[in-house]
Amino acid sequence: MIGIVSYGTYIPKYRIKPSQIAHAWGKEVNGVEKALGVFEKSVASVDEDAVTLAVEATLNAALPFNFDLSKIGAITVGSESHPYAVKPTSTTVAGILGLPENLLAVDLEFACKAGTSGMQLLSGLVGKNIKYVLAIGSDVAQSRPSDVLEYTAGSAAASFILGSKDTIADILDFTSYSSDTPDFWRRDTEKFPSHGGRFSGDPGYFTHIIGATKLLLEKRKLKPADFEFAFFHMPNGKFPKEAARRLGFTDEQLKPGFIVSQIGNPYSASAMVGLAAILDIAKPHQKIFMCSYGSGAGSDSFVFETTPLLREFQKKNQRSVESQIQNKQMIDYSLVARNIINKYRI
Repeated sequence: MIGIVSYGTYIPKYRIKPSQIAHAWGKEVNGVEKALGVFEKSVASVDEDAVTLAVEATLNAALPFNFDLSKIGAITVGSESHPYAVKPTSTTVAGILGLPENLLAVDLEFACKAGTSGMQLLSGLVGKNIKYVLAIGSDVAQSRPSDVLEYTAGSAAASFILGSKDTIADILDFTSYSSDTPDFWRRDTEKFPSHGGRFSGDPGYFTHIIGATKLLLEKRKLKPADFEFAFFHMPNGKFPKEAARRLGFTDEQLKPGFIVSQIGNPYSASAMVGLAAILDIAKPHQKIFMCSYGSGAGSDSFVFETTPLLREFQKKNQRSVESQIQNKQMIDYSLVARNIINKYRI
């Protein structure tokens, strides 16, 4: 049985409110947070990017059990904001962390599900020659200034060490559901992504989330009531709740992993940070359902079951998701806008 041996997250401490962005661009301010279901979003500092966030999250994953990162045999970094168009993020992260050079290092990109795709791919490598693998989702989410995406695009990273021994949560099964649905894209020469609004809901998000969820539930002969926790990719505060309602999951099952209202949507890290938030408070022998979503479009669904070792991890984990959410500093949007102008030369 392949499962999670350890995990860690990193959420930058800086926050801004969507209403600040709306005010700066002369748009309607009243009720914008409530309409989105997002009240604050995390913002990376000027010296942070997908690499630094990934490193911090992995160090937090190694800390509780003093895990020896030299045992990692493969690494994937899923991101939509790789610092280089041509130069791998994974080798940079591996080099900073001191991972061995005889390892498989791969960058992944599939919008917001690139991190969970890494979990799927790497779980198939755990065996005789590779004992541990590292799947990372890390994003400093990109959005055009004044675009609706800017209200929710957040920053965070999550790292999951997978193996077959001493697991704190086992991966019971997973599946995917994909199609060529152009709801979100960025051409190579463009600085910011574009989105086809009418494709974002039912043709994009809901079709793939519901498709992947139903496939896995039927495959495992399970129903929503069999899970203590469930969550779906969180582009805003409305879509995951609507998906849960359509599928028969409850608000109580969603609540522990529902981090979007406090940090926004950190793209590839969204579902993985949600999973970490649930593992922070779950009990042994509980089932967790997770379904990510990446525009373009596809979803990865998972069934996890926690083990008794989770209790020991929780006692030693000093960097829970909730503690990082609460460790925050509100900043003015003018600082964020200045960083965007300097970075993208606009």
